[in-house]
Amino acid sequence: MNRLKELRLEKGLLQSDIAKVIDKSDRIVGFYETGDRDMSTETLSKLADFFDVSIDYLLGKSDVRKPEKINIDDVDVAFSSGYKGLNDTNKMIIKNTLEALLAKQEKDEKKDKENK
Repeated sequence: MNRLKELRLEKGLLQSDIAKVIDKSDRIVGFYETGDRDMSTETLSKLADFFDVSIDYLLGKSDVRKPEKINIDDVDVAFSSGYKGLNDTNKMIIKNTLEALLAKQEKDEKKDKENK
């Protein structure tokens, strides 16, 4: 099940407010919220941008709203099991590598926006 209703209520919005954002009817938004209809990729993208969450979070496939803001201690169980077995030096290497990759990605995205 998706988190559309939860996110909508968090912001104090009506289905009609969401309908305007995605250019659909209130009824369609209701269908999306109940899972009676699947959202298109375009709709998912619009809603994820509007609510500032990942598509995976919106769909309920992740509990992390924005993956780029992951705390190393919140990484999924499969990875964290291996992570916990590492010594402190190797944990720090992974943490620093992730931070560097995210910083580079953010810099690249800003550069791309400036070039458009």
